[in-house]
Amino acid sequence: MATAANNLKTVHIEPITRVEGHGKVSIQLDENNQVQQARLHVVEFRGFERFVQGRPFWEAPVLVQRLCGICPVSHHLAAAKAMDIIVGGENLTPTAEKMRRLMHYGQFFQSHALHFFHLVSPDLLFGFDADPAIRNVIGVAQKHPDLAVQGVMMRKYGQEIIKATAGKKIHGTGAIPGGINKNLSIEERDSFLKDLDQMVQWSRGALKIAKDYTVENIEKLKPFGSFDSNHMALVTDDGAMDFYHGNLRAIDAQGNRILDDIDYQNYLDHVAEEVRDWSYMKFPFIKSLGPEKGWYRVGPLARINCCDSIDTPEAEEARKEFMAVTDGKPNNITMAYHWARMVELLHSIEKIKELLNDSDLQGEDLVVTGDRREEGVGLVEAPRGTLFHHYKVDQNDQIVMANLIVSTTNNNESMNQAVQKIARDHLSGTTITEGLLNHIEVGIRAYDPCLSCATHAMGQMPLTVELLDCQGNMLDRKSKN
Repeated sequence: MATAANNLKTVHIEPITRVEGHGKVSIQLDENNQVQQARLHVVEFRGFERFVQGRPFWEAPVLVQRLCGICPVSHHLAAAKAMDIIVGGENLTPTAEKMRRLMHYGQFFQSHALHFFHLVSPDLLFGFDADPAIRNVIGVAQKHPDLAVQGVMMRKYGQEIIKATAGKKIHGTGAIPGGINKNLSIEERDSFLKDLDQMVQWSRGALKIAKDYTVENIEKLKPFGSFDSNHMALVTDDGAMDFYHGNLRAIDAQGNRILDDIDYQNYLDHVAEEVRDWSYMKFPFIKSLGPEKGWYRVGPLARINCCDSIDTPEAEEARKEFMAVTDGKPNNITMAYHWARMVELLHSIEKIKELLNDSDLQGEDLVVTGDRREEGVGLVEAPRGTLFHHYKVDQNDQIVMANLIVSTTNNNESMNQAVQKIARDHLSGTTITEGLLNHIEVGIRAYDPCLSCATHAMGQMPLTVELLDCQGNMLDRKSKN
């Protein structure tokens, strides 16, 4: 849809496809048909921070994961880590921590496989301008049936790990305040070991596809929705990548430290959120830099840029190859997210292999408690980036405050920057093309956004784009299911 005011024309792309959740894009043109402004509007309303108030704190790990059916484990674990603080049980037993980690890596594995094979591969295999009739997962299944099968089976493997550790594939109950409620049986372990080598081989293949595509098209991809930015992620005490726990590190576009591995319990001293009247999704920023310069990226690209190493051998070699493209400096190519994501896919299956062969998973010491507290913060790296869960609890064990900064919210400004860059580079004249629409969606899709996590709503919207001139006359109109 398009509107016109003050000699500016506005193009609406609604909704964005092949992402999780609903949003729209507006592009504002001046009287010379030049892009003046482009925005990603998140039109779903987010309510979970209010929904959970008044509920017993021990319900939080189960309640908040209803934000999403794609990455519920991340919300489950972030809330559980916050509740660990509340019950004084943050020093988990080895069995509890390793079971949670196995659950988490299972989710990374299935989520990254789902995004790459089902949502992204049509663009990489057929091209951004390919016929939309084949540029989808059905087209992949027809032209590359082996890849389609791999994507399905890899996601199934990760989902089965989640079921074994959390009790259910979606919205499980495995993590509880201070620990977990089950261990991993020998039978469950052996069933995963049986297919492990195949999963490793397929992960190597997916990494090669993403790497080769990026390297072969590097000159074309460098300007595509790319820009210098800050990056944020969790790292261990020695600077290694860690999805489950760590300190909060932020770097600028040149690799200089902005946040120097801080304790995330103190995140409010360093991170704030800005509200803008045209989106339900907030805009986080680093306080010391302010909202204009303090925004940052999170997720696979940011994690590889921020960490000093990866603690599994094949993924570490892949990280070095990734960083070599930019001579060891942070990589700010937006489309490099896909390569980084496949490095993490390989890392996840390496960690799964390591954990499955750890006898601590069969331990029986599952829960710890300590001194009761009234406030706790839990952070994890979700597949889409750093996830903040912050709660306050009263003396009646009821939640009285919740603040959630989800991965996609952290990426809000960077996605808007990508939309604006692509619109300015690829929109010309007064004709809306399928290629233009998909170029913008490709840029957003690189972040693997989960708009339901960032807000939350129900509903469906068709895609209709209209372009009007300054007098309101329709120049072009495109519709898309």
